[in-house]
Amino acid sequence: MLAETGNRPLTLIRNGSAEYRRALEPADIQAFGPKAAEEVRHFLDLREDYAPTPLLSLPALAGALGVGAIHIKDEGQRLGLGSFKALGGAYATIRLVVERAAETLGRPVDIAEWRSPEVANIAAGMTVACATDGNHGRSVAQGAALIGAQCVIFVHEGVSEARREAIARFGARIIRVKGDYDDSVAEAARAAQANGWTVVSDTSWPGYERIPRLVMQGYTALLREALAELSAPPTHVFVQAGVGGIAATVAAHFALVFGETRPFLTVVDPSRAACLFESAKAGRPVKIAHSRPTVMAMLECHEPSLVAWHILSRAADAFMTVEDEDAIAAMKQLAFPLGSDPAIVAGESGGVGLAALMTVTRNSSLREQIGLGPDARVFLINTEGATDPALYEALVRG
Repeated sequence: MLAETGNRPLTLIRNGSAEYRRALEPADIQAFGPKAAEEVRHFLDLREDYAPTPLLSLPALAGALGVGAIHIKDEGQRLGLGSFKALGGAYATIRLVVERAAETLGRPVDIAEWRSPEVANIAAGMTVACATDGNHGRSVAQGAALIGAQCVIFVHEGVSEARREAIARFGARIIRVKGDYDDSVAEAARAAQANGWTVVSDTSWPGYERIPRLVMQGYTALLREALAELSAPPTHVFVQAGVGGIAATVAAHFALVFGETRPFLTVVDPSRAACLFESAKAGRPVKIAHSRPTVMAMLECHEPSLVAWHILSRAADAFMTVEDEDAIAAMKQLAFPLGSDPAIVAGESGGVGLAALMTVTRNSSLREQIGLGPDARVFLINTEGATDPALYEALVRG
């Protein structure tokens, strides 16, 4: 049975930025092209727990939605953390320690040396810190544990105890911050400045852009894996966004790989935390007012990353919002698939790209607006599995 997403009017706008389809900035070309993805693959090959995640085809659902094909990259088992963010924070953390080692030792240090005694000795004197809704913090904590650095993670009041405990398992010190995600980002930056820690954030602000690019560069691994398996390039992509990191990575990498023939990319926000949608409307990055909490907790962000916005203003084609009930309907659709389609465990933020696709396909004018025809080949990312198992069961089976 096809899950319902309601009959509400959908909010979708085309990219009207003056920057639209302009060339990416040199730093983004360097960070997100095929060569950068190869650097990430080289690092991942050094990890004993690395294996590509599945790229799954959903032909029955594609037929029901009136498109040619749907492929979904399932990040629910990525590196034991259950989220695509396992690729970013750990990669950036280990890269930063290796760079510090090169500075200290006065010689080039290849990332292949990250387990060496010399690097371990330097790592022991470093502390990395970040704010998180859950998934990014786990990745930074895992990276710190792997290389032997100290780690402090800041979580806001809305982060569940299950997600806090999942971070603490890697030996990180956890600090609760009053307020929301933006408050935890500010406190992490303040504390790091005061204590000489290195902030490994997945969002960026003026003067702080290189490290978020390293985090986002890690995400290129999943795109490299997917493109190696696809028999034909996608024509359409729906990708969820919080501060915009994964959406911008997809937009940049596909723009650099495919050029003018890149797929039509739609960025998807929760309606209650639509910072990228509102930025697209304004034509500039804006901070939005807080609204009611959204079930899409990993996407509940109120100000875009500047690095992400600079990319998306050029390389995203449309921006849209979905409701909480849309996200839950997509979770159920993946858990209880049509025909012989595989079942997929998607957390409350994981199936948001599918939620957008399902909603667009019910609106003929929107289908026409983005050129989503019967031959469309759609690429989606299940960005997280059941990272809060109790909540997953309540939403999907409750």
